[in-house]
Amino acid sequence: MLRIYPGVEGVRGVTFRLEGRVVGPWVAELREACEKVLEETRGLALDLSEVMYASRDGVALLLELKAQGVELSGCSPFLSQELKAADV
Repeated sequence: MLRIYPGVEGVRGVTFRLEGRVVGPWVAELREACEKVLEETRGLALDLSEVMYASRDGVALLLELKAQGVELSGCSPFLSQELKAADV
């Protein structure tokens, strides 16, 4: 399960706080939520400090979002390693 807490708007855009696992149907849900914000605002950041796990598809989405300028913060050592390994 993945919870996406409503975005907090700041000077640099919107920040979503994520909690849980970025897997299965929640990958598509996160993509949809992020695309909506990216279309409407000037920036997006994801607080990943409460994300316990991301599947291969979840990691791919996070890297795709990062490439679009989305700031990823609060990554656990495990998630950081997964992102680095996939971003080769």
